[in-house]
Amino acid sequence: MAIGSGAPGTRVPGTAARIRDGIGRLRARNPSAFTATAIVLAAVVLGSGALFAGAAVGMPPAATIDDASAVTPVASVSPTPTEPPRPTPASVLPASVIRTCSIADAASSSRLGTFSGSVRNAATGELLYDNSGAVFSRTASVMKVLTASAALAVLGPDFRVKTTVVAGAAPGEIVLVGGGDITLASTGTNIYRDAAGMPDLAAQVTAAIGSTPVTSIVLDSSAFTGDSWQPSWLRKEQVDGYSSEVTALQVDGDRADPSANVSERSTDPIGRAGAAFVEALRAAGASVGGAAVSLGTAPTGAAVLATVSSAPVSTMIPDALLRSDNTEAEMLARLTAKAVGAGSSFTSLAAGIPQALATYGLDTTGLVIVDGSGLSDDNGVSPNFLTQLFVKINARQGNLGVIADGLPVAGKTGTLAGRFTGSNADAAGQVIAKTGWIDTGYTLAGIIHAADGSTLTFAFFALDDVSDSARAALDTVTTAAFRCGNTLSNR
Repeated sequence: MAIGSGAPGTRVPGTAARIRDGIGRLRARNPSAFTATAIVLAAVVLGSGALFAGAAVGMPPAATIDDASAVTPVASVSPTPTEPPRPTPASVLPASVIRTCSIADAASSSRLGTFSGSVRNAATGELLYDNSGAVFSRTASVMKVLTASAALAVLGPDFRVKTTVVAGAAPGEIVLVGGGDITLASTGTNIYRDAAGMPDLAAQVTAAIGSTPVTSIVLDSSAFTGDSWQPSWLRKEQVDGYSSEVTALQVDGDRADPSANVSERSTDPIGRAGAAFVEALRAAGASVGGAAVSLGTAPTGAAVLATVSSAPVSTMIPDALLRSDNTEAEMLARLTAKAVGAGSSFTSLAAGIPQALATYGLDTTGLVIVDGSGLSDDNGVSPNFLTQLFVKINARQGNLGVIADGLPVAGKTGTLAGRFTGSNADAAGQVIAKTGWIDTGYTLAGIIHAADGSTLTFAFFALDDVSDSARAALDTVTTAAFRCGNTLSNR
């Protein structure tokens, strides 16, 4: 019996037979069309030859199109195995910097005496250069950066120092109470920016007491305690006009010439302030006659007759850094130690200043703080600590932007105005730093905006057997670091 659904005794033509019949009819009707079609079909057949061959191999010759059960399935072809994807890192590691630039030649100059130094990448904190950088040594006036940083941490940029006048214990007695403001002007102005003045204080007192005569004046400088002159300081600093005794009551930083940065200081700053107050009272019209002037303290709870305030800390710090004002730095150091509860003497600084600096997350272990200005040979700070502090200053952490904006600029401002010249001129304007100088050393520390666009922090000490030529040598090694930038090698 025939297989399929056709009439009995007939077979359903196979696929191949039907294709042959169709081709014959097409050729008979239209020979030219047949030729074109044949070309196309040839291309198709050639491109599909593998498929037809596969079908011929997989299907028995007797099977018909309607005999689904007789068709042998074409075996599926497994895909060619491929390698599993290689793992990729979570993040692409940055290319490492090849550091081949050296400052060794500049740092080996005999003009630098006993040299030590440290340089860091300000963005990463990475230590790039270390030459005895962990050794704690005297800093000279670079110490003022520590003092300023501590003051900003504890007092804050808006803190002002008050000078007041209160009623005394006896009728006609008034008490001038110094709060520590060494910038108070004896007359209208002095070298300090926006300083409070005795004339204003005296005018307030005169308005408060009216025609009541002043019979005695008490000078209260008890806000600061202990020695007024650090025992390790050389007295010539006072005579030469670089520093005054540290007292809570004085005027003009105790300068003989209030308008001069360097001017001889007296041995009695409290008495000089009292004399200026008497003159201001007379000029304001107060009846002072032959009023006695003495040292003492204000009565507890005394009525306030007058008050004036200094410029804010944010103004005083740039002044102290640009001029390297020793007396202003000592005032800030005492006020800071007092504010943290360490006391208000020189000995209080050893605990008070590190306590304030620790608030920046710095390890203060090993610091030796004897004064706030850096005049003492007994101070101990390492270059490594300074470069870490300057990383914080460069990042403007807390209120440290006051220091970043207030430091001298190489070749332009403050104590760096006349430096970085000649062969070092390419670093002028790109180094902001604090200078230091005492008889036993020269120092320089701050921030370098390097030639390659990186920012570095640095601290260089030239100590012991050195002369004024150490300044230029420090400029040279700093300029070398400026040129190296982030390619600076520790070799």
